[in-house]
Amino acid sequence: MELTHIEHLGIAVKSLEESIPYYENVLGLKCYAIEEVADQKVRTAFFKIGQTKLELLEPTCPESTIAGFIEKRGEGIHHLAFAVADGVANALAEVEGKGIRLIDKAPRRGAEGLDIAFLHPKSTIGVLTELCEKGK
Repeated sequence: MELTHIEHLGIAVKSLEESIPYYENVLGLKCYAIEEVADQKVRTAFFKIGQTKLELLEPTCPESTIAGFIEKRGEGIHHLAFAVADGVANALAEVEGKGIRLIDKAPRRGAEGLDIAFLHPKSTIGVLTELCEKGK
């Protein structure tokens, strides 16, 4: 598996409207996109700094994984996403072969048209890890 860069950091927030001003007015970043990912029950807002993006994740319902995360741990960093050069499916097969527990057995569509898959934090030293590639 070849990782090319940190694609984004996912940050769980209660409200995009309340969180975006911090990133724009304090840090000087510009929100360039807001998108709802209905099957993941989240709204996302994106900022770019260098080659890396920050993805704010707001739950759209109480059953959202992000809502559960915020309830248990509060707002904050939710996951670390890496871009892979050789395809998410290939990367999943490789890491599973090395004994890593998968949340997603196959890639699925995420925000910004990326193909994504998550690795379980119990196998990744406590860090929810996402693998990404530009969707075809």
